[in-house]
Amino acid sequence: MYVRRNIRAGLILQFAWRNLIGFTFWSLLVTGCYCYLLPRGIDIRLPFLPLSTIGIAVAFYMGFKNSQSYDRFWEARKTWGGIVNNSRTWASQVSGYVSNHFNPSAPLTAAALKDKHRELIYRQLAWLNALRLQLRRTTIHDRHNISYVPHVQLSDGKPGEPLVSTFLPDNECRQVMSQGSPPAQLLHRQSLALQQLFDAGLLDSFRHLDLMQTIRECYNLQGACERIKNTPFPRQYAYFSTIFVWIFILLLPFGLVGEFSKLGTGGSTWLAVPFSVLISWIFATIEVVGDNSEDPFENYVNDVPMTAICRNIEIDLREMLGETDLPPRIQPFNDILL
Repeated sequence: MYVRRNIRAGLILQFAWRNLIGFTFWSLLVTGCYCYLLPRGIDIRLPFLPLSTIGIAVAFYMGFKNSQSYDRFWEARKTWGGIVNNSRTWASQVSGYVSNHFNPSAPLTAAALKDKHRELIYRQLAWLNALRLQLRRTTIHDRHNISYVPHVQLSDGKPGEPLVSTFLPDNECRQVMSQGSPPAQLLHRQSLALQQLFDAGLLDSFRHLDLMQTIRECYNLQGACERIKNTPFPRQYAYFSTIFVWIFILLLPFGLVGEFSKLGTGGSTWLAVPFSVLISWIFATIEVVGDNSEDPFENYVNDVPMTAICRNIEIDLREMLGETDLPPRIQPFNDILL
């Protein structure tokens, strides 16, 4: 997620420089052909009224697409906000619910009880990091319009990032990560661990049920993320939006040369070049912005900052355990928070 209030010119150019060169070349070519062919009786101008009608239609279409694309991003961010709240709730429930109160005949020592709390809370941290890695498995090569993609090692994360292996015993980590859906398996293990605590008399039925409701909500949040991840933005909207934008951009210089030639002053026709480039860049940028927001879990510039969220949850939950040796929060890299 880009966190700087004003986007740096360098980043804008990384997205735009190829298009700007192409737009400039095309408008120069059309304007030059018009100036060369008109004295020879060949007029390549287009009336601007139908061209402006196309532009208005394309603008409405892009507005719909961008609105729906942002909706996908915002739903993804709200889902991860739910994961934050649910994880904090889980840690508070575990700390308050799992106790010797229901098993006075064979109480655990304070250290053993704290180990039980740590096991359940650490498995929750393993779950959300496993979910992050699962959501970020992607095929980056199919997004040709995006020229800047932060590199993230999906197998175990970059140095300094929260790792699944940090929160699980080696044997459990290997077993879970070899499964088709590690996050689902971790939640299943949480439910089995709660059953063991209930059988051991460390939970009563009400608290057991309340904790299972929290696990159920985790399943729901994971399912919401997977629905966004596995259901691409409808291609009929995304594809034809791109086609319509490029049709408009290709026709635009033919309409502008006619309008600027009406000024009648020397060289005024060539003003069509900068204005054509400017209008084309605006339409192309709106199209790219919408395309950027379609998939919020793909390691792109404007995605949900899941790595930073996971680290923030880790700090909160480990503080609830009374730990003080905490990792630093994730900081933006080149104004991008991953």
